[in-house]
Amino acid sequence: MSRSIVRWGAVGLVAGWLVGCAPTGKLSAADIVARNLAARGGLDAWRKVQTMVWNGHIESAHAPAPSMLFELDQKRPNKTRLLISAMGERSVRVFDGSRGWKMRLSHGKPEAEPYSLPELRSAQAGHGIDGPLIDHAARGESVTLEGVERVGERKAYHLGVHLAKGGSEDVWVDAETYLDIRFDRMVDGPAGAPRRVSVTYGDYRKVEGLQIPFLVETGEGSGVSPDRMVIERVLLNAALDDSAFENPASTHHRARTRPSIAFQGPARSALMPGAVGSPVEDGGTSPQ
Repeated sequence: MSRSIVRWGAVGLVAGWLVGCAPTGKLSAADIVARNLAARGGLDAWRKVQTMVWNGHIESAHAPAPSMLFELDQKRPNKTRLLISAMGERSVRVFDGSRGWKMRLSHGKPEAEPYSLPELRSAQAGHGIDGPLIDHAARGESVTLEGVERVGERKAYHLGVHLAKGGSEDVWVDAETYLDIRFDRMVDGPAGAPRRVSVTYGDYRKVEGLQIPFLVETGEGSGVSPDRMVIERVLLNAALDDSAFENPASTHHRARTRPSIAFQGPARSALMPGAVGSPVEDGGTSPQ
C-alpha cells in the first residue's frame, strides 16, 4: 500500500471521528435549563423537598474566628434560619418569607434586631430551596443564553435570568455536567449602593437522588478573599416547625429535634464540575 493511500486513509478516519463527535446543533437556553434540571435530579424530585438542613463550618477572613460552625435551615417557599457558633458565642439570622431578624446569643437576655432594608430586600429576592432556574417561567421570569465562557478551568453556558420585578441575575452552567458553577446578582450594600455578589458552587454529591453542592464560596470581586461555606451534612424533609422561623426573641421560637445523619466527608475544590443555588447572603440561600 502506498504512503499516499495510508496518509489519506488516516485523514479520513480522523475526519469521520470529528464528524461523529461534532454537536448536532446549538443548544438554546431552554435546552440548557432542561439539562440542568435533569442533572440535578429532576423536577418531581425537587418539588418533593419541603425542607433542607445544612450543617458544616464557614471559613472567612472577615470574621472574628477563622472557622465557625453553622446550621442553615430552609423551608418552602422562602424561609431561612442561619445559626452560627464561634468563640463561645452564637448568632442567629431568621427570615420568615417577608420579615427578618438577627440576634447574638450571649450573656443576658438577648434582643432581636430587625433586618435593615438592604438585608430585607436581599432575603426577599432569594429563590429558596430551588435556585434561580427551576420553575422560573412560573415566577414570570425568562432565561436567555448570553454566551459560552470560562469559569476557572471549566467551560460554561452563561445564562441571563430576567426577573419579573425588573433587573437580572446571571447563572453559569457547566457545559459538561450541566450543573451550576456560578451565580451572580446585585444586592444593596450597607450604604445603599448596589454591589455584585458572586457565588461559586462545587463538590457536588448525590443526596437522595439530588445533586447538591457541598462547597459554596461567596465573594465580591477579585482581590477579596471569598467566604467559604463547607457543608458536611445535608438532611432533606426534616420536621421544621414554622415557629423556628419567627422572631428569635419570641418565647415561641423553637425548632423540632431532627434525626442525626452520617458525615458526608470533606469538601473539595469550589470549581469541581457542577454547581447550583444562591448565596448565603443576609440569611437567604438556595442550593440548587
